[in-house]
Amino acid sequence: MDIKGEKYLSSHEFCQAIQPEHGLFPLSTDHAMLLFNVADPTCRGAVSEQEYLDFYALLSSPHGEFEILSRLIKPGKSHQVTLNGIKTFLTKHRNPLATPLEYGSETLQHYCAGIPADRNLTLSEVGEIVKALQHDLLRLEYKRRDPKNTGKISGESFCQLINVTLKHRMSARLLENFPTSFTHATFAEVVALNSVLSKLDIIRKIVDTTVAASPDNSITQKSFSQTASKMLTYDSISPLEVDIIFRSLGASANSHLAPSLFDPLFNPSYRTIVPNAEPIRLSVPMEIAKSTYNFSLGAIAGAIGATFVYPIDLVKTRMQNQRSKVVGQLLYRNGWDCFKKVVRNEGVGGLYSGLLPQLVGVAPEKAIKLTMNDLIRAKLRDRKTGDLPLWAEIVAGCSAGGSQVLFTNPLEIVKIRLQVQGEVAKAGIEGAAPRQSAISIVRQLGLFGLYKGVGACLLRDIPFSGIYFPVYAHLKKDIFHEGRNGKKLSVVELLVAGALAGMPAAYLVTPADVIKTRLQVAARKGESTYTGIMDATRKIFAEEGASAFFKGGLARVMRSSPQFGVTLAAYEFLHKVVPIDFGDTPKDMNTVVASAAVSPSEVGMRNTLRVFGDLSLAK
Repeated sequence: MDIKGEKYLSSHEFCQAIQPEHGLFPLSTDHAMLLFNVADPTCRGAVSEQEYLDFYALLSSPHGEFEILSRLIKPGKSHQVTLNGIKTFLTKHRNPLATPLEYGSETLQHYCAGIPADRNLTLSEVGEIVKALQHDLLRLEYKRRDPKNTGKISGESFCQLINVTLKHRMSARLLENFPTSFTHATFAEVVALNSVLSKLDIIRKIVDTTVAASPDNSITQKSFSQTASKMLTYDSISPLEVDIIFRSLGASANSHLAPSLFDPLFNPSYRTIVPNAEPIRLSVPMEIAKSTYNFSLGAIAGAIGATFVYPIDLVKTRMQNQRSKVVGQLLYRNGWDCFKKVVRNEGVGGLYSGLLPQLVGVAPEKAIKLTMNDLIRAKLRDRKTGDLPLWAEIVAGCSAGGSQVLFTNPLEIVKIRLQVQGEVAKAGIEGAAPRQSAISIVRQLGLFGLYKGVGACLLRDIPFSGIYFPVYAHLKKDIFHEGRNGKKLSVVELLVAGALAGMPAAYLVTPADVIKTRLQVAARKGESTYTGIMDATRKIFAEEGASAFFKGGLARVMRSSPQFGVTLAAYEFLHKVVPIDFGDTPKDMNTVVASAAVSPSEVGMRNTLRVFGDLSLAK
């Protein structure tokens, strides 16, 4: 607007001009008008260019927030800030929902002792009086909601108190947790919450330090308290304050929180920006294409892993099938002897007998196992804290292992019979059946025969995955520190983690694997036959001793451990070599935390609005 040829900002234009960029701080119309009154000292209803610049200079100055408050308090053309002026200003501009302040309270009497009501106050005194008023406001709001002095207020009353006194220091995400986290509140909890919100700078440092020392990149109440006690020399964070921090985030005393879950606590302007209002949804053809892509890469990676260790698997199977008590049929002294004899008698190709059905089974096996594990983990994970307890990890792994047996059992029985028939032919064992192809074995067994030994297969695969997946996840977090400071594991680290996790999982389920092999292989003349798991267990123990249950255990470790390592490393590598964007990858981060104020004027605006909120000025 123009006044006598000069450009001025109207109150509306001024309020629009001072709005923080990107909504960095919530600036209400009432608060903006208070700032307009400071920028318009002549009360003409408009701000000149020079007055606008002067206002920003004031806003950017050290302790500018208290100077701005002082100018608002000065009545008329007065240049003095007095206790009477403070009373008059607060009476006029405080939030109508707030409880009227008792200016004769004991707290204020201590701060203002010996100060006449009309004496000019210094900037330092104004700052301390503001703090006293903020604490008094908390006390009065609590007293108003507990008139009978019961010692506690309801959760609803607590939320009302927060809305009047502390809302400006808290994010919307944080406020959402209070109705469910606090069914009631004591005055000690109100004071503790106010103290926490006043210590956020040091709490942020404690969180960062705790995460840096955490093996799993998470924070617990215990680790947080231990770090705080080490860092703080002249201050402290009480147990109740620690409890308030975690409860306000919707966490329990035993929760393991990721660092990102603390973001709503630290920044009152934390919010979710949604540039794309609707989540990205792929069309049905694109969904099919993406599933096919992931399935194909998983199949290729699984095939690479299976081929890499297949000779070891063949040696393991033949060692497990060898009946040590059958005279004349002890073909191999150990795994190395078995390996040499296979190469000598059957050629290098003999090491890969039965590979084709194994490769056919890799695709559905890996796809189902990995998908089921991820699905169950997602369902059991705490949505608020991101916690996944150990029992849930084990349940997810066991579910994955059980689900794959539908595909793996038929392929296992065909693979095993192909693996052992080569040794029979070369050894010339009496009563042995002629060599068969995979198709002829399937025809001979029939549908039900393909699931012979399925109980033993479940007995092996369920505990294997129940051990493997939790160990693999914790190796990535605890040993290789995946996710710490945004770290992503390299292919080599994934390979090592997968290989190490496979060692205990593979060896501990060897007895079940031995029983499964004996049930699925075709018995020869003179050999014991088994009717089921318990029958096989009794006969193997009686005829061969307890050590027979761990035959091929080392070979199984040598096969399973590198197979999982190679498979996962190959899967990651293939995604990097053949990357395909199906259109569901967000181009920009949707969830952001408003960055800290960096310019002097932004700092001044933030601090001024905090003072306004502490005094419950306007709305």
